[in-house]
Amino acid sequence: MSRHTPPPPSAPVLVVTADEALLAALLPLAAAADVTPTVARDPLTALRSWARAPVVLVGADLADEMLRYTPEPHPRSYVVTHLPAPHELFRTTLRLGAEQVVELPVSSGWLVELLADLTERQPGRGRVVGVIGGTGGAGATTFACALGQWAARSAPAVVIDCDPQGPGLDRMLGVERREGFRWDALCQTTGRLSARALREALPRSGRLGVLSWYVDGRVQSLQAFAAREALSAARRGHAVVVADLPRSPDPLVDEIAARCDLLLVMTVASVVGVAGAARMRARFAEHADVGVVLRGEAFGPEEVQRATGLPVVVQMRDQRGLAEAVDLGLGPLRTSRGPLARAVAQVLGESVDPQADSQAAA
Repeated sequence: MSRHTPPPPSAPVLVVTADEALLAALLPLAAAADVTPTVARDPLTALRSWARAPVVLVGADLADEMLRYTPEPHPRSYVVTHLPAPHELFRTTLRLGAEQVVELPVSSGWLVELLADLTERQPGRGRVVGVIGGTGGAGATTFACALGQWAARSAPAVVIDCDPQGPGLDRMLGVERREGFRWDALCQTTGRLSARALREALPRSGRLGVLSWYVDGRVQSLQAFAAREALSAARRGHAVVVADLPRSPDPLVDEIAARCDLLLVMTVASVVGVAGAARMRARFAEHADVGVVLRGEAFGPEEVQRATGLPVVVQMRDQRGLAEAVDLGLGPLRTSRGPLARAVAQVLGESVDPQADSQAAA
């Protein structure tokens, strides 16, 4: 298993029911939470998984029968019904040691949140890296795309375009003509977004998904609910998530930056570039982990760190042939060699394989 791949849960959610109608109501809710439950159609089968399951959902049809087997009280067990709950069911729930009765469909949203929380708590959830330019033309979008391309070499990754006025990450990566959801479609959703649904809906290049904007003339803007849901689902469904952030002040962009595990300020080694990075430091002063990606060699890392108050994560020279690679639909990371490849690999805690470099150069 790749070190970027989130580990599976220790045990699946347990659903105990022989009611096909209830099962038909429960399974789509589990899918929306990106959870695949074990289904036990009788109490004896349920007992085998009862103690290990992180959550147990007992159908009202088997609650009384389950009680006769006297299972150990489960701290996260619930009795579920798709019909109005009679008073007797609440007494059975209490005797079973379950937390409460869950009535569908009125409690569907609550149940999805409960199940999705299991996935959110997984220690192997995806790492979110934000990239923002310290000044115009610094190459933040290019670097964001390259990060996504490198990460996707070993595990599912996604790049998220948070700038409707930018060049478009789908264009940068050569997937602008591929079918898939863009922001406009996601902004029309109102419920919780499944990690699997997002992963399967986005245009992809290999293991790299791209969430970007339509290229027609419609007016587009980032919507708070859609952005939060997309980022959450992307984190649950990918090993690495890269968010390309606009420089313009925006409370929603600042919120997205706060949700990033690492925020990179991309800037050039010039007086203007360093001044821009210093302004970004003031803007994101409360962020736990901010660093500079320094393009160019006019200033050294120590000088830039003193001037900005931010550590220089990596310094890189300009990559030749970038425009050509993008025009060919290959994305900025055309090969696994060169300054750009080394820089993104270093940010992600990896190293460039010299043998791969030799093969790419051949």
